[in-house]
Amino acid sequence: MMGGAAKLTRAARICHSLPLLRPRPPPPPLPAPPFRFFSETNNSKNCCVVNPVAQQMIDYALSLSRSQKSDDSYSQSLLVLEQCHSTQSDDNSKGMVLLAMSTLFYERGNFAEAIEKLQSIQDLSLSSIAIRVTAVEALVGIHLELDEDDTSSVLTNICCNLLDTIKLEIGGGSGFEVLEARAKVLKGLLELVQGNLQSESCFLDDLLIVQGDEACTGNVALSYGEYLHGMRKLPIAKELYQKVIQQLSEKDFNNLRDLGACNMAKDEVLLAATCALGQLEALLGNFGDAEEVLTTALKKAEEHFGSNHQKVGVILTCIALMFRLKATVEHSSSLLIQEGLYRKAIELLRAPPLDGEGAEGKVYRREIVALARGGYAETLCVQQNRKAEGEKMRHWAETAWRNRRLSLAEALDFSENSAKVPVIDARICRSV
Repeated sequence: MMGGAAKLTRAARICHSLPLLRPRPPPPPLPAPPFRFFSETNNSKNCCVVNPVAQQMIDYALSLSRSQKSDDSYSQSLLVLEQCHSTQSDDNSKGMVLLAMSTLFYERGNFAEAIEKLQSIQDLSLSSIAIRVTAVEALVGIHLELDEDDTSSVLTNICCNLLDTIKLEIGGGSGFEVLEARAKVLKGLLELVQGNLQSESCFLDDLLIVQGDEACTGNVALSYGEYLHGMRKLPIAKELYQKVIQQLSEKDFNNLRDLGACNMAKDEVLLAATCALGQLEALLGNFGDAEEVLTTALKKAEEHFGSNHQKVGVILTCIALMFRLKATVEHSSSLLIQEGLYRKAIELLRAPPLDGEGAEGKVYRREIVALARGGYAETLCVQQNRKAEGEKMRHWAETAWRNRRLSLAEALDFSENSAKVPVIDARICRSV
């Protein structure tokens, strides 16, 4: 295993200069959509049957946009999806197209458009329960990423009430338990970001046992794993992370009852589970494994989003924090590597200038930016000629940090024996 800057890893080599992207402010907060309750008359509507031609067009459009990652391929992909939507006669196929469009908009940073497509699924009165739950789940995820927790709470309650109403009318059915688990875990995720790990409404220990193995996939298992991670039940959390990674890595994984969109889509969950596992390995002191896993997460983020995407900055922040913890535990130094990683992460996260609005204004992915700048500040403060710059950056980070469970110092100074353990959720770019 490497020590100091003697042996540069891929994580260190990523620190070369990249062009800055023009900052784009996030969209203004949007009110929660007035979802209509609807009724299902038979259990067959629990199943999501989609026109195979529509599915092929969706797969082609997503593959085109992600493989080329250019403005032209993005526009062509949207055109394919718009044409596909206009030719579909059933609401399930239309709903799947809208989920795909929202995901493309999200990945390109067009959150307002993504939200609009997800909200429009409410007008598809004959679409399946799975598509509707997926739409609400994605809306909750986006609003959590935008720090709009109140809106996420309203949407979560709507989703749970919706399922309760439908269950009374149709008596549940195959796959309904999975949808209930997903809605329940949305509440748990909201509790996590609000720092309520001890709350009874957060997660129940028997959640996965009651729902069975089928519910131990995707967002359910990942969110539950993060809860266990934060509660220091590390062996169980590690097992859940590994299970998510294994199941979502299977090429033939295509459970339509476990649909996902935007930051709750399959690729996002796989990335987040890999990132969480890397953080857990670092906490256990397995720094070789941690670096390997986090480097895998970095590759996934670059391949899926492109090397200039903000999600790459999130993963780089996790890698920098891993090197910081490693240096502390091993009484070594990796200041050059840490500084390069923090600087690159801050650049990709499009952090506002220190002399600008700073922490007082709207900062996109605020907690991750604060962590990156807080860690960067520490590497500067130990250098006498850069101490003033470090103190200025530390002040900005402390002002920007608003996590309810941990202080910024606690989030940076954690180890195997720490009372509080931070977990960066790469789906919503928050520390839980």
